[in-house]
Amino acid sequence: MARIVITGGSFGGLTAAFDLRRHLGKKAEIVLVCDTDKFVFIPSLPWVSMGWRSPGNITLQLDRMLKPKRIKFLHEEAVGVDADASKVITKKQEIPYDYLVIATGPDLVFSAVPGLGEHAGCIFTLEHAVRARIALERFLENPGPVVIGSVQGVSCFGPMYEYACELDTELRKRKMRHKVPITFVTSEPYVGHFGISGLRNSRRIMEDEFAARDIKVIANQAVEEFTAGEVRLKDGTRLEHRLAVFAPPMAGVKAVFHLGNPKGFIPVDDHYRHTRFRNIFSAGVAVAIAPPEQTPVPTGVPKTGSMTEEMAKQAAAAIAGEITGKPVPEAEPVGALCIMDMGNTAALMKARPVLPPRQEAVLRAGVVYKWMKLGFEKYYLWKIRRGLTQLP
Repeated sequence: MARIVITGGSFGGLTAAFDLRRHLGKKAEIVLVCDTDKFVFIPSLPWVSMGWRSPGNITLQLDRMLKPKRIKFLHEEAVGVDADASKVITKKQEIPYDYLVIATGPDLVFSAVPGLGEHAGCIFTLEHAVRARIALERFLENPGPVVIGSVQGVSCFGPMYEYACELDTELRKRKMRHKVPITFVTSEPYVGHFGISGLRNSRRIMEDEFAARDIKVIANQAVEEFTAGEVRLKDGTRLEHRLAVFAPPMAGVKAVFHLGNPKGFIPVDDHYRHTRFRNIFSAGVAVAIAPPEQTPVPTGVPKTGSMTEEMAKQAAAAIAGEITGKPVPEAEPVGALCIMDMGNTAALMKARPVLPPRQEAVLRAGVVYKWMKLGFEKYYLWKIRRGLTQLP
């Protein structure tokens, strides 16, 4: 019986595990290794940072989800992978595998800019989102200028757009918006670029949205340093702040860094198989994707939850095909589908494939998409709890 080991318990890891069990039945032993015992619905982290959700609203216990599907769960941190010997190494043991799926997500590189993480908050993990909520509560007692954005090298821009619009909405509810100048700083060449060369009319929509909310935009800019009271930009601009929240760059996690490119991201083929090791696959943020263009300030390509699930499904199908001898479906370029919250409204974003040239590109804003995002959160937690990976 083949043993398949999966590292990571988020969108990519769970999708791969559940799909592999569905494809293979009793023909494989599936082991999922994760350093946390909870699944976190990452798209709701900005809501946690606003106090609109609590951690308990958006987390599920991994063992309770995996056990009914006969998937072994190891609550251990992977510290290394011996690809030649086909072993995952944790602090407690070495786990042999016939196939490995790397779905570890990223490391956050706060060292990229001095003061990032210390003087500028982050909302990319549950722990960071909770800290951001505490920082916001303190800020509201003594409000002042806010600076929000993404430093050079960032690939995941969407959450910072969400945070900026949600903060504007929250402050207006509290009748405090006039006390808080908001500046949005981004390494993108223009707002609405998103690391994917824009999405049809995304630049105009985001420029109009920020203008309507009286949010000042500084695009195509790198950050030199964060201090307790200033965001210092490379061009010499100094922005005063009482609250700063920024996206950091990402890199591959230490356990698999040696299997990746210079940033530790895993090089894969069209079926998300490692380009050197045929029994290693990868999905999600861990995968190396080249930017569609070179921007004046370095940016990366985002890997959304929907993209991650598509990668995991294709990787699982390829592994299952090899084990069963059945034909492997033809690989398809990954697309993206997400709903970006904007506090009192939201925007539907769809791109197929995610990088241009595209067959389909959609960006629409409206209150209806806010209700769709609220509904999707509940639906996704319901379905993943039951081991379901198909969309309706």
